[in-house]
Amino acid sequence: MTDVDQTAIDAFEAQRRYLGAVAYRLLGSLADAQDVLQEAWLRWQGVDRAGVDDPRAYLTTVVTRLCYDQLGSARARREAYFGEWLPEPVVSTDATPDELAELGESVSLAVLAVMEQLSPAERAAFVLHDVFSVGFDEIATTLDRTPQAARQLASRARRRVREGGRRGTVDPAEHRQAVTAFAAATARGDLQALLAVLDPDVVWHSDGGGVVSAGARPVYGADKVSRLVAGLVTRWYTPESSYAHVLVNGEPGLLFLSAPDRIAGVMAFTVTDGRIAETYVVVNPEKLSHLG
Repeated sequence: MTDVDQTAIDAFEAQRRYLGAVAYRLLGSLADAQDVLQEAWLRWQGVDRAGVDDPRAYLTTVVTRLCYDQLGSARARREAYFGEWLPEPVVSTDATPDELAELGESVSLAVLAVMEQLSPAERAAFVLHDVFSVGFDEIATTLDRTPQAARQLASRARRRVREGGRRGTVDPAEHRQAVTAFAAATARGDLQALLAVLDPDVVWHSDGGGVVSAGARPVYGADKVSRLVAGLVTRWYTPESSYAHVLVNGEPGLLFLSAPDRIAGVMAFTVTDGRIAETYVVVNPEKLSHLG
């Protein structure tokens, strides 16, 4: 291996985590994000790096353009998807304060789901500028737009995300308390306790991808959601079933197991005034396979 080869490797690896974060927020799919990183690496190997003044900026442009190309076809696939399409969840058992700050709200399942409503150009401008502080001149070059057009794209996307996003934010302790109460009530099959922890206007989102049984449309209201949950517990609970408290995209959530070594689903939440306002349930096994 030559020194130039090692230099190329080092330069790419120094940006890998950042580039993966960009790709995941743009695509909402860990598998697709990894494919983009692989293609970006191949292109990085073939470029005349002597003419690259800023590897981070160059690679950001490459990754964004690759994601931009994918978003058009992804939208067509998701329009034909059975039921709701939710992003692939990122699950961890713990995270440092710095890692949580790095994730931020921009990677929550709620925000990623809202970003599905944006055009590819709006999503790219919003993610690059609002999440990663990329300047509009650089965004304009990446998207082949003027800086003013890039600014307008980000502004329009920001407004749509704000209007369609979560109805409130809470600190992690309050969020965790609501999730803990939900899990305990669900495990007991306690309908009244479920009603107590659900916002009256709670919305239940689920993604089975047509592979696993899940609602084709969202379910609205505490009464309907609590009865849905109680019915699911009755239908699917076995002595081998269990759940674990985890971080889902950096926020307190739940991991469900149908057996000790079989992940059945992941649940993320938004919480408002101490109650659960939205639930995001991913049970499509294709979106859980990366969890092992």
